[in-house]
This record gives sequence, C-alpha cells and structure tokens, in this order.
Amino acid sequence: MTYQDYSTIPSDLLEMLVEEGFDALPDLIRVLFNEAMKIERQQYLGVGPYERSAIRRGHGNGFKPKTVNTRFSDITCDIPQVREGGFYPTILEKGQRSERALSLAMAEMYIQGVSTRKVTAIVEELCGTSVSSSQVSRATAKLDETLEAWRNQPIGEIVYLYLDARYEKVRQDGQIRDAAVLMASGVDPSGKRRILGVSISMNEAEVHWRTFLQSLVERGIGGIHLIISDDHAGLGAARKSVFGGIPWQRCQFHLQENANAHIPRKGMKEEVADDIRAVFNAPDRQIAEAYLKKIVQKYEKTASKLADWLENNIPEGLTAFDFPVSHRRRIRTNNGLERINREINRRTRVVSIFPNEASCLRLISAILMEIDEKWQTGKVYLSFKEDLIPF
Repeated sequence: MTYQDYSTIPSDLLEMLVEEGFDALPDLIRVLFNEAMKIERQQYLGVGPYERSAIRRGHGNGFKPKTVNTRFSDITCDIPQVREGGFYPTILEKGQRSERALSLAMAEMYIQGVSTRKVTAIVEELCGTSVSSSQVSRATAKLDETLEAWRNQPIGEIVYLYLDARYEKVRQDGQIRDAAVLMASGVDPSGKRRILGVSISMNEAEVHWRTFLQSLVERGIGGIHLIISDDHAGLGAARKSVFGGIPWQRCQFHLQENANAHIPRKGMKEEVADDIRAVFNAPDRQIAEAYLKKIVQKYEKTASKLADWLENNIPEGLTAFDFPVSHRRRIRTNNGLERINREINRRTRVVSIFPNEASCLRLISAILMEIDEKWQTGKVYLSFKEDLIPF
C-alpha cells in the first residue's frame, strides 16, 4: 500500500512538510503506534477485550515500555504483551520501512483534517492487515485526545504573560474566511518559557478574547506580574475584564510601526523612528519620559497629529522600565510570539486554506506542542534571582 496518490496536495509539498514541519511530533506518533499495536494484539488473540471464545489464542498481559529509534526521535512505546508469548507487533519488525509512509500520511491528515480513509490506510500499513471502522475511530480519537489534553493541562504560576493573534484562511459554510488564532505564552518562576494556550475564532472580538483568557484562569494561571501584547482589537477590554489591575506592556516593536500611520511626510519616517528608539532605549523611566516630552514638543507645530499620538500612546510602552534591567529586553516586546508566528506560517503556507476550524486548530496545536516541549527541555529564558526581582 502506498500513499503517493494524494488528490489534493502535490507529494513534493507533503514531503517538504514532513521534512520541515513534522520532524518533532513524537507524542502523536507514539499514540498512533500504540493504538496500532493494541489493534494487532486483539486480532492475534482472535477476541476483543473481556470476550470469551473457543478460538482465543492467548490472553493479554499488559504492556511493556520499549524505546524505538525513529527519524522523528526516540519514541517510548507501550508494547502489548501476551501471557502465553508468541506475539510481537508487526510495526516494530517493519521499523524504518513503514515510517516514511506513516509520516507522509500523517502530514496529509493534519492538513486535511483527520479522515477515516486516511487513518484506515495508516493503521492498516502499521498492522499489516485490514482494520474495522470502530478501531480506526478509536485511533483517530486518540490523536485528538493527545492535543486536547495538552491544550487543557494545568498552568500554575506565570510571571510574564504574552498574548498575540494571527490569521489563517478557513473554509466555513462554503465561504473562505480569515480565522483568528489566539495564542498565549509565558515565563514561569523557573525562568522557562511555556506555550500556555491556543484558540480559534472567526475574529478578535472582545468576547472571544475574554473567553480565551478566562480559559487560562480556569486552568489555574496565577502570579502574573506583567502582560505583554500589541493593542489588538478586543484584547484590551478583555484583558481589563479578566486580568484587571495587572500591569500591561504594549509591544514596543508594534508601537514603532503604528507611529508610521501618523507621520505626515515620508521623509520624516527615519527621524521619528530614531526619536522613538531613544525613548525606548533610555536607561530608566524618568529619562524615557523626559525624552518623550521633548519629542512631543518637537513635533507639536510640524506634525501635530503625530505629537498627540506620541503623547497618548508611547507611555503604554514604558511599563517595562518598572521591572529588572536584565529582563527588559525580553519583556518590552512580544517578539517571542512573533517568531512563533513565523514558524507557524512556514508550515501552514503549505495548506493555504484549511477545510474547517478543527483542522486548523489541530495543526497549529501540534506545532505549538512541539515548541513547548523544546522550551521545557531547553535553556532558562530569564533569571529570577532574588536580588533581581522587585515583586
């Protein structure tokens, strides 16, 4: 059985996605491997769980962990055991021979949305025999259960909370619409970064942001000392409603970009950018506010609308000055999430248009889950030594 007969996506694009975008999804692969092996043991025994039959060939005897070396990574699977012996899963005998077919098929599954036909093909390739629709449904559900469990895991204390949104094209009710992907990341007291949540909605209205932020609260987020975000539509009101009283740092990078809309002449762009950078790069808040006052006065007569905008908006980007000097570079923008956005875009550009919201959430959740795992095993992002923390 081969998987090169894709009718909707060129195989070269699928292979690019596998090579660039699906190299580190060991948990999802492990789930599918485990389900395929359980199905194969059931077929070997000749009966289902707790069934009695004269044709029974043996009895299930739990599972034994085994680390399998794959191109994705080392994956620890749960190998089904048979009390009387004589059973060994076909998937482990095939090893690398079935892995390429598996990775390509999973790539298409996550692009198109999991379909029974695709999962059937994968599981039959792994088991080496035909499978029933109920067995396929169970394997499909397990894949989504893994992502759902990750999206709903407890959060705990988070010192810095970053919020951002991006848009993906999704087909809904026969129309192609831009769906808002709401995302949250943070830095915990150990100094490690974490992906905290993701949600899909059809816009950035306050109600959607509020629902998303409230879900973080329900999962136990606490200890927040600063929220970093752009001035997204709906986010401000939702943030005040759910996290009222917590200081907010408006992303300096986006503030500087927003200023361009208020510059009356193109020739002033570089000068204004330099003036704003001088404010943001000041050694402390007092000096930053003094710089801001000077540039407001500077543009009052030549660019009055710009001066008004600077006076009313730039202070929202100065909250980082109230936090440790060693942290400011990391907390004055939400560029960390912007880099994640670029990584998501690198992978979702293969899709172009998602067939539904579920498939969009599935792929982006898989990407974010991968990033979160790397962060948790990676270096400390910020130091929280006692002498550096004013709170």
